Amino acid sequence: MPGDEHEFDDLLLMLKETRGFDFTGYKRTTLMRRISRRLEALKLRDHGEYRDYLEMEPEEFNRLFDSLLINVTAFFRDPAAWQTLRETVIPSLLASKGPGKVVRIWSTGCATGEEAYSLAMVLAEELGMDEFRERVKIYATDLDQKALQTARAAVYGERQLADVPEELRRTYFEPVEAGFGFRRDLRRQLIFGRNDLTRDAPISRVDLLLARNTLMYFNSETQLSIVRRFHFALSDPGYLFLGKAEMLLNHGDRFEPVNLRMRLFKKIGSPPPGSRATWSPGAGVSRARPYVRHTVLQAAALATGPVAQIALDRSRNLALANSRAELLFNLNPRDIGRPFQDLEVSYRPVELRSVIEQVELDLRVTELQDVTWHRPNTPEPSVFDIAVVPLLEPGGELVGVGVNFHDVTRYRRAPRPGWSRRTVSWSTPTRSCSRPTRSWRPTNEELQSTNEELETTNEELQSTNEELETMNEELQSTNDELQQINDTLNLPQ
Repeated sequence: MPGDEHEFDDLLLMLKETRGFDFTGYKRTTLMRRISRRLEALKLRDHGEYRDYLEMEPEEFNRLFDSLLINVTAFFRDPAAWQTLRETVIPSLLASKGPGKVVRIWSTGCATGEEAYSLAMVLAEELGMDEFRERVKIYATDLDQKALQTARAAVYGERQLADVPEELRRTYFEPVEAGFGFRRDLRRQLIFGRNDLTRDAPISRVDLLLARNTLMYFNSETQLSIVRRFHFALSDPGYLFLGKAEMLLNHGDRFEPVNLRMRLFKKIGSPPPGSRATWSPGAGVSRARPYVRHTVLQAAALATGPVAQIALDRSRNLALANSRAELLFNLNPRDIGRPFQDLEVSYRPVELRSVIEQVELDLRVTELQDVTWHRPNTPEPSVFDIAVVPLLEPGGELVGVGVNFHDVTRYRRAPRPGWSRRTVSWSTPTRSCSRPTRSWRPTNEELQSTNEELETTNEELQSTNEELETMNEELQSTNDELQQINDTLNLPQ
């Protein structure tokens, strides 16, 4: 790693240890770009010099955080999306709650509060003033204390209110000394507080969660963690409202689109009791399900077996991975309980999701022969025979799917003269099948390759889109700063 990279990491560590801001989950390119602005403004050469400067000038921390925590927001930002929320989601949400029930809403990354007050106006129009005061609680959180102070004050100028329709402006804002203040009798229903989405516990039992242009600042691993928290936070049914640059590409098991174009999603609830594995994340392989009576010996044999084995429950969550599988596919106990489609092993060394779906449908074993895998940091490719097996209760009901990865690399490298490998057929008590014919293999490999290329391209496009939107918000933030300076200079002397 270049020296400047080390200095940059030291700077992030300093921010975490001295000020309690952990930026390691944020996109590195965005952080470096924002910090570079401070270096240019101060005419410093590198991150090491900037670190020394922070130690000598503690006030610079505030300017740095103002630069890193990009507070770009507006009333009814993206009006078409708000219109869809008002016409589609709000009526469904209120109908599902029933009369008199409390409606809980969480606005994350609320910045200076315009989004939270926009939501308050939408709900007050839908419910009426009295019912709004009795039923609605809006929790609005951000990392920036300075922005939260502005949000709590609820006072905005002419420029901030330009996007608020005149009728709503007259109804919900009152003239005050510094501009226009949101109605005090309705302001009590909004609670503002600091919350770090990467570390703090989420607000629970919320019916609608807004995270508009918030996820795009985080790297993919942190986004995954935050989306899990969002799923936990939402009631069932619950709705998620994202920004235009954000999509839930790999979370189809947690959220379904209400209106994909407007980035409105609905939580997919948990399966009925009994259909999900009882294993908890972090549980070892010796933990048993109610319908399987593992002894200590059986669990130890499975965990240390030479064949990599994983098992999925009926919801296609990872329920088990033995030691060989953990080592081979870089799995760890925290992956237990995760959706299989979110794990790399679901598509590498071979696309398994469609195979598993077919096995669940047919209730018969399927084998994939001679699957070649070019593993990172290994000079030669590995070759596997993979068996996908339906796991059945004694009564014949499907309870999950097992996947066994047989490493046959050494048999493929130097076959002995005169030897031929037997073709093995697999069967179940009720059905039988043989391995796929060799003529299908080239087509399967081509489809797998194309599918992986499309997934990679899709992820790259999404990442590029998020990066462009981030840069757009940075430019808008700079424009807002310049506008504020301009307004100050134009004040009458």
